[in-house]
Order: sequence, then structure tokens, then C-alpha cells
Amino acid sequence: MKRPPLESHAEQPVGMGGLPLEVPDNPRKIAWVRRRRAMNRTWRIYRQSKMGMTGLVILILIVAMSVGAPLISSSEGLDPSNVSGPVLAPPSLEYPMGTDDLGRSVATLTVWGSRISLLVGFMATIISMLLGTVVGVAAGFYEGWSERFLMRITDWNLALPFIPLAIVLASLFGRSLIIIVLLIGLTSWAGTARVVRSQALSIKTRTYVERARALGASNWHLMTRHLLPNVFPLVFANTILVVAVAILSETTLSFLGLGDPLRVSWGGILEEAFAGGAASAGNWWWLLPPGAFITLVVLAFTMCGYALDEILNPRLRQR
Repeated sequence: MKRPPLESHAEQPVGMGGLPLEVPDNPRKIAWVRRRRAMNRTWRIYRQSKMGMTGLVILILIVAMSVGAPLISSSEGLDPSNVSGPVLAPPSLEYPMGTDDLGRSVATLTVWGSRISLLVGFMATIISMLLGTVVGVAAGFYEGWSERFLMRITDWNLALPFIPLAIVLASLFGRSLIIIVLLIGLTSWAGTARVVRSQALSIKTRTYVERARALGASNWHLMTRHLLPNVFPLVFANTILVVAVAILSETTLSFLGLGDPLRVSWGGILEEAFAGGAASAGNWWWLLPPGAFITLVVLAFTMCGYALDEILNPRLRQR
């Protein structure tokens, strides 16, 4: 007797409601499905954190203000030759945040200054994270002289004084936005490299990595397919915290007069306010808006970073 042919749907797994689940037919699709489920699970846990959601809402509002700056106020208000407002006027209906010593609206300066501060923060963080991740994964995976060489460079970068280096580079290459981004990015990657290296040292000794090595996997395959995906959550959580440090660094450089003089940033507004004697003259409206936004951005990034750290760190999540 011939056996009846098996129906194709009989071998498929069944989900809720009796509907067959869609099973990917190649390993890449399976990997993407797992990553999508992990992201959805992380987002569900993140939404339960009041601190993380508060920081996320603040960041969304500030980024929306930065992107929509042309819709909020005209860039012509940044040029002193195009304004005719009163000098050092306190907040009013016409000027909600008052004016500076050139008659420009502090609200306009603050809105447009957010673009440069956030741009420098994000660009410098990208450079810092790329360098820190590459150095950390390589130092954690390889052994011998290469690991010692990378770690000595990392230690040297950690000991390098930031402010004197910024003064020297500004005097050599001039004050420009690119120099600021490169300076912050090239001096803030060492902490990330240390954290990633410690995680990579733990991952490379696990069973599935040893099995892949025994099956003939190359070093590039092991680092890109096994180490890097497992350290990425840690890198992502650390990135959120580094953005806040980068924005503070840009503010410090601009406040010291090392920022780009042709662009308005929050640190540049504070530098002009202190140079104009706003603190001693009682012109608080010139100082308060940029200082408040710097504090809000740094606080929001820190809140999001700690919330992600609690989610991605199993020990903190258990607490």
C-alpha cells in the first residue's frame, strides 16, 4: 500500500489561533527575525522605565526644535546687521527670552544654536564609538603584542589632557567645526574601548565561539559574526552617555573661545554673554536659556543611557 502524501502545512509550526507561523527559509532571514524580536522585547521593557521615557520625550522635543529651526525663527535674526531690536531688553511678548547686546533675540540664538551643539555631539560620538569598538574588539580577541600595543595606546589616550590639547590644535589648525568634531571624537574613545575589550574577553571563551573556531571559521568571521553582535548592545548603551559628554565638551571649547566663530552654538552664546558682562550686570535672560537647554540635553541623554544600561545589563535588570 502506498502512503498518502503529507500535506505541506502539516509540517509547519502553529501559532496562536491555529494559524501557521511564518518560518524563514534561510539563515539571514532567521537572524533578522531574531533581532527584530529582541528589539521589540527591549522596547517593551524600556517603555516601563519612567526615567528612560522622560529622557526620550525631552530628546525628541529638542531634536524636533533643532530640525524645525527654520519654521520657528528666521536665520536672518542671527546677523546683527539685519536686526533692529532693543539692546539687552528683558523678556517680553515680542522677545520671549530677551535680547543680547547686539539686539538679537536670545530665543532665535538658542533655537539655531541647538543645531550646532547636537551636530557636534552626534558626529563626535560616531567617531568615538567606531574607534572604541574596533580597538576594543581587536584587543579583546587577539593576544600577545597586538593586545598590549592597543591597550597602551588606550591608556595614553585616557591620560591625555583634553583642554591643553584643544588649545594647541586650535592654534595650529584654526577654529572650525571639523576640528572640534575630530578633537572630541579622537579623545573620547578610550573608555568605550576598555568596556568593549572586557566584554570581548568574556565572549571569545564561550562554547559557540570555540565550536566555530574548531569548524574552521576565520578570525574576521569570529569577530564580525560572534563578538561584534554580542558587544553591540553594550556599545549602544555607552553611545547614549558619550553623546552627553561630547555636547558638554563642545560647550566647554566654545565657552573658552575655541569654537567656530562663524556658527552659533549654546556654548558660544554663553561665551558671548560672559564676555559682555551678563553675569555682573544681571542680564540673566542672556545666560539662562542656553544653560538650561544644555542641562536638559545632558540630563536626557544620561537618563536614557542609564535606562538602557539597566535593560541590557542582566545584573541591574534583576535588581
